[in-house]
Amino acid sequence: MIKPKSVTGSSSPALPSRDDILAFVARQREAMNKAGHAGKIGKREIARAFGVKGGDRIALKRLLGELEADGALERRGKRFVKPGVLPAVVVAEVTGRDRDGELIAVPAEWNADELGPPPRILLGVSRRPRPGEPAPGVGDRALVRAEPDPDAGPHDPPYTGRVVKLLSRARARVIGVLRVAANGAARLEPVDKKQAGRELAIAGEDRGEARDGDLVSVDILGKGRYGAPNARVRETLGSLASEKAVSLIALRVHDIPVEFRPEALAEAARAPALRSTGDAHREDWRALPLVTIDPPDAKDHDDAVFAAPDAAPDNEGGFVVTVAIADVAHYVRPHSALDRDALERGNSVYFPDRVVPMLPERISNDLCSLRADEDRPALAVRMRLSAKGRKIDHSFHRIMMRSKAKLHYAQAQDAVDGKPDAYCAPLLESVLRPLYRAYHAARHARELRSPLELELPERKILLNDEGAVERVTTPPRLETHRLIEEFMILANVAAAEVLEENRQALIYRAHDEPSREKIAALSEFLATIGVKLAKGQTLRPSHFNVILARVRGREHENIVNEIILRTQAQAEYTHDNYGHFGLNLRRYAHFTSPIRRYADLIVHRALIRALKLGLGGLPDMGPGELAEIAARISGAERRAMAAERETVDRLIAAHLAGQIGARFSARISGVTRAGLFVRLLDTGADGFVPAATLGREYFRYDEAGHALTATGSGESYRLGDRIEVKLVEAAPIAGALRFEVLRSEALGARGQRGGARPSLRHGELAGSRPTRARKTRRRG
Repeated sequence: MIKPKSVTGSSSPALPSRDDILAFVARQREAMNKAGHAGKIGKREIARAFGVKGGDRIALKRLLGELEADGALERRGKRFVKPGVLPAVVVAEVTGRDRDGELIAVPAEWNADELGPPPRILLGVSRRPRPGEPAPGVGDRALVRAEPDPDAGPHDPPYTGRVVKLLSRARARVIGVLRVAANGAARLEPVDKKQAGRELAIAGEDRGEARDGDLVSVDILGKGRYGAPNARVRETLGSLASEKAVSLIALRVHDIPVEFRPEALAEAARAPALRSTGDAHREDWRALPLVTIDPPDAKDHDDAVFAAPDAAPDNEGGFVVTVAIADVAHYVRPHSALDRDALERGNSVYFPDRVVPMLPERISNDLCSLRADEDRPALAVRMRLSAKGRKIDHSFHRIMMRSKAKLHYAQAQDAVDGKPDAYCAPLLESVLRPLYRAYHAARHARELRSPLELELPERKILLNDEGAVERVTTPPRLETHRLIEEFMILANVAAAEVLEENRQALIYRAHDEPSREKIAALSEFLATIGVKLAKGQTLRPSHFNVILARVRGREHENIVNEIILRTQAQAEYTHDNYGHFGLNLRRYAHFTSPIRRYADLIVHRALIRALKLGLGGLPDMGPGELAEIAARISGAERRAMAAERETVDRLIAAHLAGQIGARFSARISGVTRAGLFVRLLDTGADGFVPAATLGREYFRYDEAGHALTATGSGESYRLGDRIEVKLVEAAPIAGALRFEVLRSEALGARGQRGGARPSLRHGELAGSRPTRARKTRRRG
């Protein structure tokens, strides 16, 4: 920690001045960039540096709040930085070259509305790159280590950077489906929703070997004779006539690796199953009746649980909860071919028609799957809970286990509810009831902690044998789901705590508090429905829960849930801990799913190293290297989310394409100047209603009220309103749907409108739709 040079001009004898604080933050950030990692500069660090103690800390907090409100400081979690300052490692887009031919990049994620134009980064690239050294080009996306350039002039890029890894190459191409007419004329139907209806013409000599229905990438050649752009097929990516064709589009568009390298497959094939406990670091827990509880169609089982009353006299009425997780680190060693492929993927990707695993099936579905009655290596945490669910202590163990039973959620729930089947009946008193009793205690502690309680329905798409949508269901959320989720959260917390206690570097799962701008927008909206958001205090999830409770069962329940969801920041992986706002936890890491998340594998290795549990531990890594990994896997997670969402959109659009003219009940899920985003109540399908089709009047966009309001009649369409819509057009390849409003519950039946009816071919879906909550995978 760099000590402040002086304290001058303080607003009180014990407080630093505004200038002192800003100078200190700038020096700290510069030192951290030079060291190659992102450290923490929070209120505690500032107070310690300036010797602020006791009651003066309240005045310091107020001063920091004023600096933040004035835009002089920006809060990121529990850290303060000067606004617009880049972290030490950033995902960046290479946007062009300067006059000297040097590459220029900008951060891939940047809030220009709040921070202004993104800062430019001058990339240092070797003229003669060494073998294996990243060689970026314009349009590429890369992981960049950035630091401020002290010699930069007023018009120069304020940062210099070095490319750590190329994440994706530029797409100087368009991906789409080749359509060939009977007369031989060929065209490309783009898969990008923003390009829906903007087809490209392809001459016969430019088709190559591509056939009708093939997914292809093309180069755009220029305007054709009649204005339609011409293109040439560069590569055939697959056929839409093949099995699992819909997810193939998302995989190709997002460059998600599908095939494993031969070296990785060979490593997996050679890996022997561990059947003995000969390792001095591995304990024999095979007699403990651990059970797995998963969805009925699960193929890999990476966690098992058990609970029993605590026999310790100092914990009367308490419990001992055991969570065992597949020991992936035993099979996937650092820097191996399996490890390289896993890091490149970052996580498994789940589509309705396939799973793209992070690890080969030999590892994920066999050696590391905790199958019933088979010996498997695991990393386990044993946690003691008080009678009221407070975690008293915990310990980690490297074990050999044998799962007693493979259960699914509804099966376990039915057993506890008094309807056990023949498989569950012998487990009811010895295994299941103690699990539920321990969960009820843990639930009490959870309620006191008061994490954000947004209950969002999860829809599941069921496909027929041809890969088309058969139906869309909303599975019930059972107490068993909550039981497993809460035990996994407790295990994740224990992992983060023990690693911090042992001063072992790790990757956290962090979730920032909402920005001041989003809170201000939420407050404005709540005021329009007579709900007040408390100001002037530290924001906690419980404040949102109070609002959600107030509107539960009322007409505004859906809209308030939607807006509170959109107010939240996006969770990420980071080497710099700033807590998990949504769970209301000071420290949190992902430990429970190393089969499908690389972050969890890092945490397993860190535990093995810190607790000296044998081979497979985390190798020597500086904070900078962990920061790079965290940035990569955060990007991979967002990539997977986008691919999963787009695939669902395409499947649903194909399912509805034969229902043009049909009527549906829907709810308004987003409001923009261009029109309304709507979500169908039965399938969850998302579509768009152009503002021009709402009627002859001009509709004014009310940003604070999330509404479009007619200037004459005052008719209004508001976020959360329930409406009746008619499907007008569908573009399955792009996953785009266009609707017209027929009826609103708030307005009653509407007459036929005479407004313009723009088509998908006019590209009215070019705007991005509002963010939808990701289908959250269970377990923290």
